[in-house]
Amino acid sequence: MAVSSERRDFELVERAYDRSGQVCAEYAKTFYLGTLLMTSERRRAIWAIYVWCRRTDELVDGPNASHITPTALDRWEARLEDLFQGRPFDMLDAALSDTVTKFPVDIQPFKDMIEGMRMDLKKSRYKNFDELYLYCYYVAGTVGLMSVPVMGIAPESQASTESARRGRIYLPQDELAQAGLSDDDIFAGKLTDKWRNFMKNQIRRARMFFNEAEKGVTELSAASRWPVWASLLLYRQILDEIEANDYDNFTKRAYVSKATKLAFLPIAYARSFVRIEV
Repeated sequence: MAVSSERRDFELVERAYDRSGQVCAEYAKTFYLGTLLMTSERRRAIWAIYVWCRRTDELVDGPNASHITPTALDRWEARLEDLFQGRPFDMLDAALSDTVTKFPVDIQPFKDMIEGMRMDLKKSRYKNFDELYLYCYYVAGTVGLMSVPVMGIAPESQASTESARRGRIYLPQDELAQAGLSDDDIFAGKLTDKWRNFMKNQIRRARMFFNEAEKGVTELSAASRWPVWASLLLYRQILDEIEANDYDNFTKRAYVSKATKLAFLPIAYARSFVRIEV
């Protein structure tokens, strides 16, 4: 009996979601753990979004980054538009193409992320935190807006060292100068008291943003709060690990152990029932 085209399409999409989950598990272990706490449909949708974001980032940070041009990013954006119109280019695109039919996902945050990749091609330094904040929106904040429709809320309501190896410094230039640090200090990777003091200020600000994020978690649908709380607590724990490493981002990678991740799950579960008054 011949296999219908509908059946073939279904099997392709199922394989695409499975592969997306494998990629997420391999490259984003903490994030993947959070997705396992979601409902099956939401989990698969988040995997599909993650894989698209990873592939987009790889355009400028992957092994072929030196060959990427603005024209290549234009082609990637055209491919994104096709994907949203139900014309996926390959198997992994098929997972996201299916996701956007099941959830009211907006294309604009995806386009904005591509704009962030264009910024990577044009500049490698950011004068101050305001400039860096805009860049962070394009390459990271957009992920939240992509995920919002999946998580059930309306949109209204060591990385530094790895980047330095590519000649990019995602740190505010004015704050580096105030700390008495230069680009050469970053590239040299030498741990000094100046660097420690600089990192203390960066961590202080990061914790402030994590605290602000807590308020938003309570606005999510009940089914989504646990995994998001788990992710928030575990990613915030990375700041503690940086401190435990004596602020050495150059030779030590800050990560959260598997035992710690498991220990935080019941804490996140309990938090998911608490509503924070804003």
